[in-house]
Amino acid sequence: MSDNQFEININPDWIKKYLSRIILIVVAIILIFSTIRTVGPEEEGVVIQLGEYNRTVMPGLNFIIPFAETMYKIPVQRQLKQEFGFRTSSAGTQSEYVKSGYGDESMMLTGDLNLTDVEWVVQYRIVDSYNYLFKVRNAEKTLNDMSEAAMRKIVGDRTVNEVLTVGRQEIATSVEVLLQELCDEYENGIRIDQVVLQDVNPPEPVKPSFNAVNEAQQERETLINQAEADYNRVIPRARGEAEETIQLAEAYALNRVNGARGEAERFNSVFAAYVMAPQVTKQRLYLETLEKVLPKIGNKIITDEQGSNVLPLLNLNKSSVNPAP
Repeated sequence: MSDNQFEININPDWIKKYLSRIILIVVAIILIFSTIRTVGPEEEGVVIQLGEYNRTVMPGLNFIIPFAETMYKIPVQRQLKQEFGFRTSSAGTQSEYVKSGYGDESMMLTGDLNLTDVEWVVQYRIVDSYNYLFKVRNAEKTLNDMSEAAMRKIVGDRTVNEVLTVGRQEIATSVEVLLQELCDEYENGIRIDQVVLQDVNPPEPVKPSFNAVNEAQQERETLINQAEADYNRVIPRARGEAEETIQLAEAYALNRVNGARGEAERFNSVFAAYVMAPQVTKQRLYLETLEKVLPKIGNKIITDEQGSNVLPLLNLNKSSVNPAP
């Protein structure tokens, strides 16, 4: 034998012995990995034994019978979603969306025979894993079809202006209610959390015209709001001023009426006194009138009836305390 050659003697019994051990170890590892299943904290494990439902297991480590049992993990504690008219290509602070290829989902006919492009999201949860797996075949695809049918039905009952402007929230709510009714009828184990209209646009050829209409409607709403604000500011103030004027007029009228009644009562009392004593009453009225008039006529000179003598009654060099106006 040359220097570059060597001979290895292998004992066949040794190979057979260690090979069988290796095979047993590999089989044991395969059995362990095929027996143990880990169910996440937001999941339930549904175990199928020989093609038939057997049990539902909770989160954690669970054991199944290899080759006889199969486990499906259902995310019952997680909110799921389906997108229509677009797909999210990358989620994050600035998510990116892909719209090409999904126009058949979003293009719909409204009740007034106009086309509109409706993009929406259905957020849902799986509340019954058994019904989700066994009551409906391919529950995800069925929910997708039901969502599209519900949206087309609701949009088909509205005008294009309602879909594009004021009716968006009402449409989303109606679709959510209808979709939940369908899920309950199908018993698919799904609860609808929310339906969100992501974007609603007219078809591209008429989009500029619809945008102009929307701007005009928004301007109209702005003007209406401004007019209502002016109305609420001016009208209450005018009503207050009118009420104040009315109250002042009523007070003036009441004062005049009461004054007139007082004067009438005084006149009646004077007339009654005059009837009983005419001369005395006449004298008293004369003196009272002089008492009111004399202070207003300025300087006074009193003479006798013939005007020949001046009576020394008043200080003629001083002006009256209350001169005549």
